[in-house]
Formats: sequence, C-alpha cells, structure tokens
Amino acid sequence: MACVLNSALSLNLSNFKRKRVGTQYLVSPLSLSLSRRRVTIGAAKTDANEAKPQAPDKAPDSGGGSSFNQLLGIRGAAKETNKWKIRLQLTKPVTWPPLVLGVVCGAAASGNFDWTLEDVAKSIVCMLMSGPLLTGYTQTINDYYDREIDAINEPYRPIPSGVISENEVITQIWILLLGGLGLAGLLDVWAGHDIPIVFCLALGGSLISYIYSAPPLKLKQNGWIGNFALGASYISLPWWAGQALFGTLTPDIIVLTLLYSIAGLGIAIVNDFKSIEGDRLLGLQSLPVAFGAETAKWICVGAIDVTQISVAGYLLGAGKPYYALALLGLIIPQVFFQFQYFLKDPVKYDVKYQASAQPFLVLGLLVTALATSH
Repeated sequence: MACVLNSALSLNLSNFKRKRVGTQYLVSPLSLSLSRRRVTIGAAKTDANEAKPQAPDKAPDSGGGSSFNQLLGIRGAAKETNKWKIRLQLTKPVTWPPLVLGVVCGAAASGNFDWTLEDVAKSIVCMLMSGPLLTGYTQTINDYYDREIDAINEPYRPIPSGVISENEVITQIWILLLGGLGLAGLLDVWAGHDIPIVFCLALGGSLISYIYSAPPLKLKQNGWIGNFALGASYISLPWWAGQALFGTLTPDIIVLTLLYSIAGLGIAIVNDFKSIEGDRLLGLQSLPVAFGAETAKWICVGAIDVTQISVAGYLLGAGKPYYALALLGLIIPQVFFQFQYFLKDPVKYDVKYQASAQPFLVLGLLVTALATSH
C-alpha cells in the first residue's frame, strides 16, 4: 500500500512540474533559452494533446522526410546535420522563383531589354540579388523571429530543433543582407544611374522584411497589413528593380503592380494555415486566426482570382484584348487547383497547391508585363 501511495505521489508531482513548465512558457516565452524553450514547448504540447487529441504535423524522423523538401525549405523535410544544407533550408529556395521571374517581368515591361550578353548578365545579377540573397535574408530573419511559433507548429525546423545556433543564424542574416545590398549598388553603377534606385528598392525591401518579422512593429501580427506587405515584396519590388535596371519606373506601373500585390496577399495567406495553433497561442492575428480557417481560405482564393480578373479588365479597357484573354486563360487552371487542393484542405495540400497554381500566376504577371511594354 505504501508503495502504491509513493508511486501515485511521484506521478502527481511529475505532472505538477510538467504543467508548471508549460505555464512558465506561455507567460514569458522570450526569457527562455533555445534549449529550455524546446523542453518547455514539448511539455506544453503534451498537455494540449491530453485535452485535445490533435497535434501539429509531426517532425519527420531521420529517414522519414524528404531530402528534396529539406533543400527547398518546405514542410516534410528530412532531418539534416550538414550545416550548408541547413543554411540553404533556412533561405527557402522554393520561394525564390517568383522573385526571379518578377525581375524578368520588370525587364520585359521596360521595353529596353535586348538579348545581348551584357543585358543577360545584368538580369542574372538582379535575379541573384532578388532571389537567393534578399529573399534568403527575408526567409532567414522570419525563421529567426518565428522560432517560438515554430517550436509549437514545426518543432523540427532548424532553429527550434537546435541543429543550428542562433548566432550562426544571425551571421547568415547579415551576410545575405549585405550581399544583396552590395549587388544592388553594383547594378546602379553598371546601369549608369544618377540616383541609386535599385539600391533604394533593395534597402526599402529589406526594411519591410525586417519590420514584417521583428518586434516592435512585427507587421505579420496583423493579417491584412502583414500579408499585403509580403505580397508587395514578392510581386512589386522585383518588377520595379528589373524595370528600373533597364528603363524607367513609371507611376502607372507602380500603381498597377501594387494592385497586383493584392493577389500576393492571397498567396501569403496560404502559409498562415499551418501556423494557426502557434499564432493563436502567441497572439498573432493572422487571417485564419481572426476569421477562422473556413472563411480565410475563401478570402485567400478571392484575393488571388478577383485581382487577376480586374487586371484582365484593365488590359481589355486599354485596348489589349489578346493579352486580357491570355490572362483570363491562365486564371482557369488556378481556379481548378484551388478546388482540387487548397479549398479541400489548405494545410494538407498547401505545397501541392502552390506548386500547381503559382506557375500560372507568375505567367499571368509576365503577360501583364508584356502588355504594358507595348
């Protein structure tokens, strides 16, 4: 009998300690060290599982994830110990193509791009600046400031799992930022700009990336403002850089691309669904948290589709019916994949949806760029 009482007492004390750690995390997450935070979150998640048998996606074991996903920086990645692969994962290469193609759109819209060795070299350097360097900086700094949320939603990611130290991540942030700004300055000199417009765009985009992720502003705390800022960074800024590099950035293009960035807002919402639990716990008002997943997924697809239909209407009114029809034709497969994947389950099929639908969105941007160049 004494043995049974001792066992029960030991179990109760163990549960008490576990719940206390969980409470301590929820009150003051920023005061904890990285290693301590991982223990704490694990405890808090265990308690949550006891109350509600639904947990975030499990971390893949060393043999259970995809090495390809790891290199692209998307969900379902295999565990990795190679520091260079981990650093690449933090930059999320899967997010580079829209920025790279945004530069192409800007160059096409300028009407001054020629298939010469010099122009091709300029565009490649601009793509390197926009994609691997400054987008890599954006994604790395976002992961750094999201480490508490990721410890809840995706505890297997590089920073919360401890496979890379916070000091190493900070070093990477600075290298990517300075490298991107350095190339921007080089492009201004190369293009003979009196005003370093490419550098100013790169600096402004880097500032937006910082205040999007970092306190005290942390724009991503507000789903509307944060997602629009992200959408504008992905659609407008690389377009502006490409057009400024080869021609003149005009007010009508600035307005048009900012309106197109409403579609980028929709794309940004896609990434919020997998973070609902952590966002809710830490008080971030993403649209899935503010409106619920069911409403937010319709806001997402509505922002993407209505924006493109409106731009097609603008092109039609501008006397460019063939471009308008081409853009409308590219919207159809996007709508199909929205019903096929995203609207069924925005968490389960987010990667499939983006891989299937986003190429048509980017091609639509290129059609619009070509239309504005004539």
